[in-house]
Amino acid sequence: MKPKFITISDSIIKKIKSGELIPGDKIPSENELIKNYKISNTTARKTLLEIESKGWVRRIKGKGTFVLNRTATHQLVRTLGSIDSTRKGFNESLKAEGLTPKNIILEKTILNEGVSAAIVGRHVIIEGPVLKVHQLRYADDELMKDETRYISLTLCPKIDALSTEISYFKAYEQQYNLKINDIRQTLSADILEANSNKNHFGTTSNIAIFVLDSAVFADDGKVIEIEYSYYRGDKYKFAISAHPEYGHKSDD
Repeated sequence: MKPKFITISDSIIKKIKSGELIPGDKIPSENELIKNYKISNTTARKTLLEIESKGWVRRIKGKGTFVLNRTATHQLVRTLGSIDSTRKGFNESLKAEGLTPKNIILEKTILNEGVSAAIVGRHVIIEGPVLKVHQLRYADDELMKDETRYISLTLCPKIDALSTEISYFKAYEQQYNLKINDIRQTLSADILEANSNKNHFGTTSNIAIFVLDSAVFADDGKVIEIEYSYYRGDKYKFAISAHPEYGHKSDD
């Protein structure tokens, strides 16, 4: 008969293999294992060590134990409509998956005239001044995402002084005390030509990309952020959250 910690670790690994738990997801903590399986703290600790020793997860001190990205191509799964996924931010998500993030800033400037965009059939506007941040996002030195954000400096004064490596979403909530009421996102597919000045991926042939447009709204309906980003089509999969943490005003 298998020891209890092996039986429990096998069941969690099975969830990872099946995709029920995806890279970056947090697995149950020692206390949660003790409560859910009615086991001792020693057995719970052995369970986590067993899963980690097999290379499925990684412990991050003070944060928890997260599922690692074990795909040879570092294909990433990202969830649309998930407040939790958005809150983590690019860097934190990659670190949780055992990947090393790197950012290269192409442009960081203040636009006094503001910006507008069409998101999910709605025309959204951020009045100036607006912070524009255009950066390239890498995982293990491979360019994964070409990201442009426009952030309201009226709602988030002096956010331009913060590092671009932060989770902006957390900054909205924690530093500016903004309540996020809605996130609207559209995802489409396109082809970037190899010689296009918009193609920063360094490919010698045309490349398939996902194009994500999104807007983050405060509880008073004002737009905090607009994002327009390219994701490498061969490096990403997108999932849809059917149970977002906040009630959205439209489908994501």
